[in-house]
Amino acid sequence: MLGFNEPEFRSQLASAVALRPRIEELVDRLVDEGFDNLLLVGAGGTYAQMWPYEHLARRSSGLPVRAVIAAELIVSGDATLGERTVAIFTSVSGTTDDSVRAIEYCKAQGAYTIGFTGYPESPVATKVDAALVTEPKTWPFDPQLLLFMGRLLSRRGEFDGYEKFADELAGIPGILVEVARQAEPAASDFAEAHQDTDYHFLVGGGNLWGFTYLYSMCILEEMQWLRTTRVHSAEFFHGSLELLEEDTSVIVFQGEDETRALTDRAASFARRVSKDVTVFDTRDHALDGISPEFRGLLAPLVLDTVMGRVSKHLERVRDHSLDLRRYYRVMDY
Repeated sequence: MLGFNEPEFRSQLASAVALRPRIEELVDRLVDEGFDNLLLVGAGGTYAQMWPYEHLARRSSGLPVRAVIAAELIVSGDATLGERTVAIFTSVSGTTDDSVRAIEYCKAQGAYTIGFTGYPESPVATKVDAALVTEPKTWPFDPQLLLFMGRLLSRRGEFDGYEKFADELAGIPGILVEVARQAEPAASDFAEAHQDTDYHFLVGGGNLWGFTYLYSMCILEEMQWLRTTRVHSAEFFHGSLELLEEDTSVIVFQGEDETRALTDRAASFARRVSKDVTVFDTRDHALDGISPEFRGLLAPLVLDTVMGRVSKHLERVRDHSLDLRRYYRVMDY
């Protein structure tokens, strides 16, 4: 597979799921001591990656859980933020300035702070009250967040199958290697067909809306300098559909939660207008070892792997490095 370091991929994911005992111990202590609300704080891609877990809590729990943008939190505040708040932060490098400042802000309000990163000496890891550290460069953070939210909901009596789910999640490194292998031909074909496409229209919903936002902004825009529109499948018929034309590249991210019908509806309409609609569907992957009732929870993790293959092939056909930036961490702002 192009640009795919399988040993590193497996090792990084294994380091994430290996945090299970520490995550469970931390969640149990927080629940036993009591807290009132949970803030999921991020910046850019790490903010978008919090949305599936806000969505999970919103449909499964009575606990107030909200994803917030780090920089906005600092300037706007949050009326719920206080001594009975738990705030979670994620950062691959552990150096994201907005997140570091938000940690300081939350701690000043008395909140208990948790950080997931790959660098134990980084500002994020050293400033939070509890740092849970994986191997360097481990991405995405879905395994850790699934374990945290799953255990939390289980302790609240809102997720009966947590133990079974967490046991099955231990096999995710090998499962996702197979996902990557299966996705490789389609990823190459998509990139070849869209080498010169400079605009993509992305649609997703449910627990894949965050990934839709992330892939649009953080990959196609930031890493490939391509223009995009991103729209939630439930909002598709309220404005953005007017941008569709016969040759518009429409990328649809389809998962297996209760919002699937909304995304199917948007994809069906898009095909009536555009001749270039591509659906990336988690149902196309076996996920051996994962019970049917848990497949929907893994949709962001599965499509992150699939689209990681697409990204590497776009890098190849467009001769545009995924590491190239004009402004981000290049210029002061």
